[in-house]
Amino acid sequence: MILSRLTAQVQRATVTEANLHYVGSLTLDEDLMRAGGLLPGEQVAVIDVTNGARLETYLISGVGGSGVVGINGAAAHFVHPGDLVTIIGYSLMDMDAARSFQPRVVHVDHRNRVVELSGDPAGVATGMAGELHGQDLAVAGRAKRRSMTPSPVAEG
Repeated sequence: MILSRLTAQVQRATVTEANLHYVGSLTLDEDLMRAGGLLPGEQVAVIDVTNGARLETYLISGVGGSGVVGINGAAAHFVHPGDLVTIIGYSLMDMDAARSFQPRVVHVDHRNRVVELSGDPAGVATGMAGELHGQDLAVAGRAKRRSMTPSPVAEG
């Protein structure tokens, strides 16, 4: 069996530019691509944390150290400069490889500089863009679990 697995994730990057009149794609700082093990032309998913938009595109290498995260083409209607996005790469692998594979997770700050590398796609790093903290996730998780718990039925 072949599975599609998360292989790379750049968490909460800040969009620096949107170019509507461009052929398409996502321009990404080559340092971020290297840190995530991503390649030019690779298919990625882009999830806009700010507004919930999701799209698929391919990568173009941007100038290393520039912090560029540029949305190109029609996607610029949905993703805007200043938005926080998560960029995800997937790969196909067999079941044995999938069981032991660790993704490359790149945590960045508000200038799209790497602050931490990890293998935990749900992890939170100090200095990440967007003021997200592990405690916030724990509180949100408890609230969601409470909202999913059925209310007792009143007998009467």
